[in-house]
Amino acid sequence: QVQLRVSGGGLVQPGGSLRLSCAASGSRFSFYAMGWYRQAPGKQRELVAVISSGQSPNYADSVKGRFTISRDNAKNTVYLQMNSLRPEDTAVYYCNFRRVVLASDYDYWGQGTQVTVSS
Repeated sequence: QVQLRVSGGGLVQPGGSLRLSCAASGSRFSFYAMGWYRQAPGKQRELVAVISSGQSPNYADSVKGRFTISRDNAKNTVYLQMNSLRPEDTAVYYCNFRRVVLASDYDYWGQGTQVTVSS
């Protein structure tokens, strides 16, 4: 049973930084893609950043230049370094790990973590 455990998040002032981590346990396999999504109140969940094996990371336009996604395959962990945070970054952040088996996608989700940017 694969479980994703998220750490980080919290309250930060505008312009501040936070780092999120998401680690998979119970997995005997590697993941093709690891990513972060977020959902603000009253809005749909949106992709923040994703990093796939052998590819450059992709970012939402709203976070380019401010957020950095990285992964440690040996630890089955993905990180999201968030700098220059803005109030509009306030949301619940979710990690997502994806396996691809015989052209079928298998998604795993971590529990959300609240990020609040406010003075």
